[in-house]
Amino acid sequence: MGRDGMFFMRRATVVLLSALTFLAACDYLPFDYTEIRLILENPTQFEGKEVKVRGAVVDVLKIPILEIRVFMLDDGTAQMPIQTSGPVPGLKQNVHLKGRVESTAIIGGKSLGLRVMEVERLQTR
Repeated sequence: MGRDGMFFMRRATVVLLSALTFLAACDYLPFDYTEIRLILENPTQFEGKEVKVRGAVVDVLKIPILEIRVFMLDDGTAQMPIQTSGPVPGLKQNVHLKGRVESTAIIGGKSLGLRVMEVERLQTR
């Protein structure tokens, strides 16, 4: 392979690695979603960590006076409450989001008040 061919190969490799790095970091791709079942089974492992979850809204709770907005998300493996400061989605709406796993308390490895605090609602296509 000549000098030009080597230059082309190096450049193509750099472009390919850059594209793969960009795609892996993109929140809008359908990768790296955590099953709700896994969060419920291992709450201490996920406590305080950011996760991506998705599913259908099966219940909604809004208490305007206390500014509480919670919806129950079902991903097919389990259901989990999602607390949001934004608008509450409608029933049966599919939602993809990034959030932080939080508990009111963890006693003996059991979580009380386990929920995901929505950080960002992800757009779906």
